[in-house]
Amino acid sequence: MHYSNEDEILIDNAWQDLLLSCNKICKGEDDRKLINRAFFLAKEAHQGVRRRSGEPYLLHPIAVAKIVVEEIGLGVKSVVAALLHDVVEDTDYTTEDIERIFGPKIASMVDGLTKMSGVFNADTSAQAEYFRKVLLTLSNDVRVILIKIADRLHNMRTLAYMPKEKQFKITGETIHLFAPLAYRLGLFPIKSELEDLCMKYRFPEQYNEIARKIEETEPERQQYINKFCAPIQAVLDKNNITYTISARVKSIYSIWSKMQRKQIPFEEIYDLFAIRIVFDPLSFPSEKTQCWQIYSSITDIYTPKQDRLRDWISMPKANGYEALHATVMGNDGIWVEVQIRTKRMEEIAVRGFAAHWKYKQATLSQNDDAFDKWLSKIREALNSPTENAVEFLDNFKLSLYTSEITVFTPKGEQRLLPFGATALDFAYDIHTRIGNKAIGAKINHKIEPVTKRLNSGDQIEIITADNSSPKAEWIDIVTTTKAKQAITAYLKREREDNISHGIQLFEQKLAQFNITLSGSVLRKAIKAYGCNYKDELYSKIGAGIISLENIEKIIKSSSASKILKFWRLWREHNGEDIDENTSCDIVQNDQFTIANCCNPLPGDSVIGFKDPTTGRIIVHKSTCSELNRLAALFGQNIIKEQIHWSQHKAVSYLSTVEIRGIDRTGMLLEISRVVSEDFSINIREVAISSHDGIFEGKLSIYVQNTEALNAIMDKLRHIKGIENVKRSIDNKE
Repeated sequence: MHYSNEDEILIDNAWQDLLLSCNKICKGEDDRKLINRAFFLAKEAHQGVRRRSGEPYLLHPIAVAKIVVEEIGLGVKSVVAALLHDVVEDTDYTTEDIERIFGPKIASMVDGLTKMSGVFNADTSAQAEYFRKVLLTLSNDVRVILIKIADRLHNMRTLAYMPKEKQFKITGETIHLFAPLAYRLGLFPIKSELEDLCMKYRFPEQYNEIARKIEETEPERQQYINKFCAPIQAVLDKNNITYTISARVKSIYSIWSKMQRKQIPFEEIYDLFAIRIVFDPLSFPSEKTQCWQIYSSITDIYTPKQDRLRDWISMPKANGYEALHATVMGNDGIWVEVQIRTKRMEEIAVRGFAAHWKYKQATLSQNDDAFDKWLSKIREALNSPTENAVEFLDNFKLSLYTSEITVFTPKGEQRLLPFGATALDFAYDIHTRIGNKAIGAKINHKIEPVTKRLNSGDQIEIITADNSSPKAEWIDIVTTTKAKQAITAYLKREREDNISHGIQLFEQKLAQFNITLSGSVLRKAIKAYGCNYKDELYSKIGAGIISLENIEKIIKSSSASKILKFWRLWREHNGEDIDENTSCDIVQNDQFTIANCCNPLPGDSVIGFKDPTTGRIIVHKSTCSELNRLAALFGQNIIKEQIHWSQHKAVSYLSTVEIRGIDRTGMLLEISRVVSEDFSINIREVAISSHDGIFEGKLSIYVQNTEALNAIMDKLRHIKGIENVKRSIDNKE
C-alpha cells in the first residue's frame, strides 16, 4: 500500500519544515545527507502505514525530530535517531541494519528507543520492563531519554485519537514518569505541557473550567501587569540594560494542583503569574553581580518578602536551573514573583540538558557540574542490579526530586539531597559503608538520631559503630535511591535465612493454638501485620520485626475487612448492543477494597485497579497519585468501565480533617461537640498542637459519604477562631 497524492503533499510539507529547522545544526553537506538518508529509510519502512488519526504514520517521526531540534535543541545524530525511532520496533529493519547504514552510535540510540519484546516474568510488569530499558540508556547517552520525551510529547499532543482506556494508561505513565523526568532534565516548558495535556484528558471539565477563567481574567490581569512593570522598565532603561520583560501565567495543571492541595477555589489563587526579566549581561561585572544589581533596583521600587527570596545563581538546581526569584509587594497589596536571569540562564531553563552541555565549557561557577553530579548518581543507581522491574522504576522515580536542600560535611563540602532527606540519607550519600554502620549524627554540633530530617544549610557528622547494621524500618525512613538500594541489598543477603526462620516460628506459634496453616490463615496474618505477600511476612517474623503475641486473636477473629459493593453502569449506545470487548466481570455482589493511600468516600469519583497479586479490585480516588503509578506500571489492570458507589448508607469510612485557627479556651471541647453531638459521628483520633496562640490539628472521624463530611467541615468553619478546615490528602498530588 502506498500513500496518496494528498498524503505525499502532507509528508513533503512537514519534511521541508523540518529541513528548515535543521539548517542551524547542520555543519556541512555530510550532515544534510545523513538526515536525508534517515528520512527516506523511514519513509520506505513506514510506507502506507497510518496512525489512529488516519494521517500517514511518517508524520509522527518527522514531528518528533522537529521537537528534538526546535524545542530541545539537540543535534544531527539526535534528529536521525528521532526519524528512525520506530523503524526497528514496527518494521522488518533490525538494529544491525541501522548500524550498517548509520554507524554504531545512531544504532545504539535507536535500540534504546525500541520497546522491549519477548517473554516477561509472570510477576513483572511489562510496562516497567520497557521503562527500565529506556532509562538504562542514561548510562550511555542522555539524548535517548530526551528523544523519548519528545516522542511522548507528540503522542500526548495527538492523544485525542486514542481510546479512553489507552488515554488513561498513557496519561498515568506521563504524569508518573515522563513529566518529572522532563523537569529533572531541565525541560520545564515540556514538563508543564505534559502535565496540562494529562489533565485535559483525565479531568476535561476541570481543565476547561480553569482555562475559561484564565481567559476571562486576562484583560484585568494584563492591565495590572503593565502597571506593575512600568517603573521597573523605567529603571532598567535608565541603567542602559538590554532586556525583555514578560509575564508567565501559571500552567492549568499547577493551578488545579494548588486548588486540590489547599482545597480552595480558583479565585483564591493569588500567584497566577510571575514577571520574568531576561537580560543581556555585560562582559563585566559577572552575571551573578548584575542579577543582584537588578534585584536591588526592583526592591528600591517594591518591598521584598524576605522569606521568599530564592537564590539559584549562587547554588543552581541539580537540573542546571539558574535564576534569582524575588517576591515583592506590588500595587493594591498583591504579592508578585519576579524572576531575574540572563539569556544563557533562560536557554538552560527552557532547553535543559542540551543547553547545559552547550554552555558547560564557558560556565565559571563552581557549581556548573550540578547536573553532571546528579547524572553520575543516576547512572550508579541504574547500574545497580535488581530483580524486580517495578522496584527498579520506583527507585528511579525517587531520583526525580522536585526540590533539593544543600547540606555540608564537617569539612565544608556541599552535598545536594532531596527535600525531606534524613541524616541517614546523608550517611549513605557519603558512602554505603558509613550508612550501614550509622547509629546517630551530629547536626550543627548537636547529637541527633539518624532519622532526623535535614534542613538546608545543616552541617552533619555521622556517628558510626562497628556492631551496627541496617534495619528493615530504615527503608521507610530514607528518601534517596542510593540509600534505599544499599539497605535493600544488605537486607536481601539476610532475607533467605529470615524467611526460613520466620516460617518455622509462624508454624510453631500456630501449633500452640491448634491452628492449621492454610491460605485463609495466611491471608489474615498478611493483612493484619501490614504485609503485601507471604515472604514479606515470614521475613519480618524471622528478623524479629513482627511479634506473634496476638496471632490467635487475629486468626480466630472475623477480621471483616472494609468492603464496598459496586455496580457497573452499562453504557448505552442509542439502543445498540454493547461491544463485548467492553464487558467486565464486576457485578453488584463482588467485593472491592478501599485504597489506604487516598481513602475514597462515597461521593468521590473513583477508579478501580485489579491487584495482579491477589486479583482483588482496589478502589482509588480518580485524583490519587498512587493510581498514576499503577497506571504507569500495570495499565492493563485499570478497570476501564465506570464504577459507582452503591449501598453505602449503613457503612462508615475513616476520613481525616485538618483544622487551623486561633487558640482559645474551650476550642477542643467545641470541636468535639460539633462532631459527636451535632452529627452523632464517632471520633477515632484527635491530635491538636498549639504554639504562640495558633493551633493546628487533625480529626480522624467515621463518615458515610462526602456529603456528610462536607457538612461537618462547613459547621467547623463557623466555630469562632477556626480559619481553615480541609480534608486531609494522604498522598500528595
